[in-house]
Amino acid sequence: MMAGSHVALGAAAWLAASPHLGLGPADPAGIALAAAASLLPDIDHPKSWVGSRLRPVSMLVSAIFGHRGITHSALAVAACAWVLLQGGAPRWATDAVAVGYASHLAADMLTPNWLRLAWPVRRTWSLPLCKSGSQAEPLVVAALVWWAASGAFLPPPLQQAWQLLREPAAHSVHHAGPPVPARWSRAGDGSKLAHAPAPRKALCERGVSRGILIDWSARGDC
Repeated sequence: MMAGSHVALGAAAWLAASPHLGLGPADPAGIALAAAASLLPDIDHPKSWVGSRLRPVSMLVSAIFGHRGITHSALAVAACAWVLLQGGAPRWATDAVAVGYASHLAADMLTPNWLRLAWPVRRTWSLPLCKSGSQAEPLVVAALVWWAASGAFLPPPLQQAWQLLREPAAHSVHHAGPPVPARWSRAGDGSKLAHAPAPRKALCERGVSRGILIDWSARGDC
């Protein structure tokens, strides 16, 4: 894909991934890092946006590995994350770079040209939806950006509904949560009587049997 598409998808990927990493999706620094990192894999192409600006490096990498070689692999993502962590980079910055870098690989897989994700293994992966630079590319990018970003700024209730649409199994999660407090009532003599709460699993099943969709996991009740 073109450089502009990679930047847009890198930022969108961070919006989608950061909440799952315990980070704020709208953090400008994280978005900027992910967008910049989305251009890094094309350092192996001297005519790319980043390659033309770092031509000595890109020509060397291209001569050794060729285009869509090691820099377009899962190994490169892991190597970037490892180097940043070893260099003392904060975890959020490492995550942003890894997400942005990985978004480039995912985007390139949507073009007819293959990708060797498991480099040096020769097996290739591709899910061709559009040609790089074609009229269909902006449509595919716009759809992916909308899908990734539309759930990031919704109010909490709608955000939960959006997550359920993207993760159909989310409503069946049974997390261990804090104890459910007992309910108290007063007997005829004025003494307190404690009523044991229903088991969490029973509460979940009761809600499902009545057709009620409740985010029990968020409350810690199941």
